[in-house]
Amino acid sequence: MSGIWADVVGQEAAVAVLRRAIEDPAAMTHAWLVTGPPGSGRSVAARAFAAELVADSVAETTGDPGAGEDAAARVLRGTHPDVTVVATDKTVITVAEVRELVTLAQRAPAESGWRVVVVEDADRIIERSANALLKAIEEPPPRTVWVLCAPSEQDVITTIRSRCRHVGLRVPPARAVAELLVRRHGVGEDRALTAALAAQSHIGLATRLALDEPARERRARALEIATSVRGVGDAVIAAGELVEVATAQATATTTERDATEKAELLRALGADGEKTLPPAVRTQIRQLEEDQKRRARRAVVDGLDRAMTDLLSFYRDVLVLQLGAEVPLVNTEQRADVQAVARASTGPEQTLRRMDAIQTARTRLAGNVAPLLAVEAMTVSLRPQG
Repeated sequence: MSGIWADVVGQEAAVAVLRRAIEDPAAMTHAWLVTGPPGSGRSVAARAFAAELVADSVAETTGDPGAGEDAAARVLRGTHPDVTVVATDKTVITVAEVRELVTLAQRAPAESGWRVVVVEDADRIIERSANALLKAIEEPPPRTVWVLCAPSEQDVITTIRSRCRHVGLRVPPARAVAELLVRRHGVGEDRALTAALAAQSHIGLATRLALDEPARERRARALEIATSVRGVGDAVIAAGELVEVATAQATATTTERDATEKAELLRALGADGEKTLPPAVRTQIRQLEEDQKRRARRAVVDGLDRAMTDLLSFYRDVLVLQLGAEVPLVNTEQRADVQAVARASTGPEQTLRRMDAIQTARTRLAGNVAPLLAVEAMTVSLRPQG
């Protein structure tokens, strides 16, 4: 069943731990915490683990390896009834959502030997929600497995992570990510490697950069800030454009989904087509709209954070040249601009100050500072000094 793990790249040690738990009951546990930096493939590894766990039990029960392979394929497609994958665009996973999962986890598996619950954003489980989850993780039914995913152990509430077995992923090598793009999507080798380097081995982002021309254009526009900001006026204009692009992208991503969700809720409540809604229905619609607003804001912040991360990679390359470090550049297509900024800068100290300004802006955005104010402060700090 090694093909199940084909998309988990550069994680040989972690895969070995997970596969050994499937093969050896003594190594199995009912709560796992899979951590790793963004783009390392946490959710991909979690799904692969669930797929092989279910497939192995089906093959053993039926004596038919083909039935196991079919079960694995359904898990990876997201259509197997014994595997539930939870992901959220919202800031937190609520108590109500956790309680629904706990109830689901109590049910016996329908077709295989295991019920698996994968929570892709376990770092968004707040303390109140965690309390609802504790007992389910501590004393689950004998055939239930929880797989929680988060960027790091510290991002998960202590009481939760202390009850899980930890498996850590690393940043995969850029060449391994490029090979995945070539194999999975038929991308040319040069474009695949360029995308993998630009994404800093973030698999999802590398895929978008390799396949989506608008994504490449948005990234190039963000990097232009490093060379186009010459004064305060330029900085203010650049900040406005960056926020405008992030907002437009978020709107395009969420508008259609928001309308679909509202229509589905109205149908579920039997109020589809009604001009005047009962108070109970209005309350639920308002709650949905509030959730959608929070999701939309998060989409804007995530887009800005991605642009800032790209800018950080640009100045990282500048620093590499200034220090004469023998490591490859991240932004190979912008080599000439990186070289120009490195020559024009007063030295590594100025580059580090610029990188600090970008990190400060990211922190402010995470703390709910108005996006335009945070970005303007950053771009002003990026202008040439002296």
